[in-house]
Amino acid sequence: MAATSINAHFRLCKDLAVQKFPMTAAGLQRLEDELRQLKSEERPAIIRAIAEARSHGDLSENAEYHAARERQSFIEGRIAELEEIVSGAEVIDPSSLSGDHVKFGAHVRLVDEESEKESAYQIVGVHEADIKAGRLSISSPLAKALIGKKVGDTVSVPAPGGDRSYEILGIKFA
Repeated sequence: MAATSINAHFRLCKDLAVQKFPMTAAGLQRLEDELRQLKSEERPAIIRAIAEARSHGDLSENAEYHAARERQSFIEGRIAELEEIVSGAEVIDPSSLSGDHVKFGAHVRLVDEESEKESAYQIVGVHEADIKAGRLSISSPLAKALIGKKVGDTVSVPAPGGDRSYEILGIKFA
């Protein structure tokens, strides 16, 4: 490999390692709270559970010990995942945004043109999405269809039962 292509390769690896995630301040706070809870409560509790299970003797047939180790593995994996997400979070304040087009952070009111059912969503980062709470991931098909559109526009979104059409009733940034 030539020196220039090696340098380009290392720059690419560095860029990939420092991936940024768009996120609202509220979404970041929820993740930080979960991380704090895992580190301050869950991790110490599982360490105590493992010590207790160890005291029961033979570890090879100790289901309590194996379950605690599995839980510890899950907790440590989630901590690592959250630390990576939090360190790469790029907070975007939707209240500082404005305009008449849908973009990240927008609260969008829609009506399903077939069922006439209204719904409302906020377009948020991938790691803070929760459809039941009305937080729609920016990478979802519906959000992708909405980005750049304005009130009165209709978007068509592929769905398992066939395409769904939605009309945008309102857009606000709060």
